[in-house]
Amino acid sequence: MELEEKTLMAKQIFKGKIINVRVDDVILPDGRTATREIVEHSGAVAIIPLTYENNIIFVQQYRKPVEEEILEIPAGKLEEGENPFKCAERELKEETGYVADNINYITKFYSSPGFSNEVIHLFLARDIREVEVGGTPEPDEFLRIKKVHIKDAFEMVLAGEIKDGKTIIGVLIAEALLNKKD
Repeated sequence: MELEEKTLMAKQIFKGKIINVRVDDVILPDGRTATREIVEHSGAVAIIPLTYENNIIFVQQYRKPVEEEILEIPAGKLEEGENPFKCAERELKEETGYVADNINYITKFYSSPGFSNEVIHLFLARDIREVEVGGTPEPDEFLRIKKVHIKDAFEMVLAGEIKDGKTIIGVLIAEALLNKKD
């Protein structure tokens, strides 16, 4: 049996600065119809900034949807047509004040494919140096920079202290890469 859902009709119901929302009527694989609510997002980047001492540079910020401060790796929204690598360089500097001599593309993943088409491109930034204390976040972005050794960050993930999905993925991948035996 094919698993694809064929779209009968798509209707945009909200157009915003960060997301759009549409409702699709679909035909299910068994021939029945259903409705899908879909959040459209232009995509994002996330960066694992790793110091020479194997500390990860995190940003801590208040996230209104969950009503708490969250520890996250630096990340940001892709502008239309923007190259993910250029976006990663920009977001790293804006959010942390750090630049990297070595940025490598790791992977891409869907943040929540049950309701959103957002793709996050993940990068590892090595050979980093601070060029601007605290960076230059957006006017409505209030961030605190926090350095955590990768081993401690890994333990924080296991203990449920790091709750952001892209950050959990980033920490686990960074830990795996550092422990990889060639």
